[in-house]
Amino acid sequence: MSTPPLASGHEGPHALRPLLDTVLEALDTGARARGGPLPAGGPEAVAARTRQAVGDVLPDRGDPHAVRTLVHAFAATAADPAHPLCAAHLHCPPLAVAAAADLAASALNPSMDSWDQAPGASELERLVATALAQEVHPAGTPDSLVTTGGTESNQLALLLAREAHGGSVRLVCGANAHHSLPRAAWLLGLPEPVVVPAPGGTLDPDALDATLTRLSGPLLVAATAGTTDAGLIDPLPEIAAHCAAHGARLHIDAAYGGGLLFSDRHRTRLTGLDAADTVTLDLHKLGWQPVAAGLLAVRDAHDLTALRQRADYLNADDDTEAGLPDLLGRSLRTTRRPDVLKIAVTLKTLGRSGLGALVDQVCAHARQFAALVDAHPDFELHAPPAISTVLFRPTGATDTTVAAVRRALLTDGSAVLGRARLDGRLWLKATLLNPATGPDDLAALLHLAAASRATLVEGHTPR
Repeated sequence: MSTPPLASGHEGPHALRPLLDTVLEALDTGARARGGPLPAGGPEAVAARTRQAVGDVLPDRGDPHAVRTLVHAFAATAADPAHPLCAAHLHCPPLAVAAAADLAASALNPSMDSWDQAPGASELERLVATALAQEVHPAGTPDSLVTTGGTESNQLALLLAREAHGGSVRLVCGANAHHSLPRAAWLLGLPEPVVVPAPGGTLDPDALDATLTRLSGPLLVAATAGTTDAGLIDPLPEIAAHCAAHGARLHIDAAYGGGLLFSDRHRTRLTGLDAADTVTLDLHKLGWQPVAAGLLAVRDAHDLTALRQRADYLNADDDTEAGLPDLLGRSLRTTRRPDVLKIAVTLKTLGRSGLGALVDQVCAHARQFAALVDAHPDFELHAPPAISTVLFRPTGATDTTVAAVRRALLTDGSAVLGRARLDGRLWLKATLLNPATGPDDLAALLHLAAASRATLVEGHTPR
């Protein structure tokens, strides 16, 4: 058997070109076979189709058609975030330019743990990390680290807070905080977090003030700019003021809402963000990047010294003294992909105005969908959207019916809606991250939810 061609090197592009044609064709035929936002039939049916397509995972003799077969099956059984009726999660449709850049990253395969594995990529990461850190913290000496997303960024924020306070800190967060924050406290061996009430879905600043008054010792307050359930933004200026008054460190989880920074129209919603010591950003949400594309921005780059490590084969002292950049302290990971390339290509291609326009579009779509819900006699709107998430439910329905409506749409393969529990009730959740969504798509999404409810309630017909 001859040696299979490699993706890089002089012959790499020639080897990739026919494979790309095969992959693109399989993506197309797979999407046509799927026919909607996700495959019909539910988990068992999808698993059966996948098993049939894969067959023997590790055959004795290889299959030259495996790329075509498996990519077709992969697309046919996917939940496609680019489909306008796929609107459940903070799961964005990636921009084509970002996906194309990601191919180059995969082909060249730099590893961002030593300069000799990623010479140009290391400088590109430095430039992008600095630029995005300055978006969050325009003054001072900010920096940012590229992460796998909000969960890793939040974990890093707690780690840096712990080290800044000499090895001990207690997390204070709202009841609306992302689950990764208390989980990070557990993982790092920190004390049990103190949870502050979040009536209406946002952290209560008065309750926070009272909590900080009664607590002692080093404290880290975590606020949220864009909750997972409803996209709500905590009152950041008030929270920052209370942290300053009590000497508490402040972290803001802006994994969802951070993308508002690109929009001239919406960035004022993030007033107070620059007061945080650390900020989580996630560009595979309101940044339209392929997973993964997270960042942790820090107001003071000195905080990052806590991550410094030495491994002679990666950052020997004499190499560093001779001028080779030290990358090992830029992450908790060792081997890591050059995710910065797709981010850099997107920022350079679209610019601030282009990204801001996409943010404005999806926020406008959410307002339009909320208006449709509000005007529909068979649905109840939770509240006007804060970013691009809309919560709604059939009028008079029980929580059991709401859950059943969602699952029926998933099983049918016709629409993907999420779920959120707020104010003691279960809501359907539409997270609108597709800039190409049109008015007819929004109307269709609501009609499908009405039709699904009608099949579950005898004698009810959608209007």
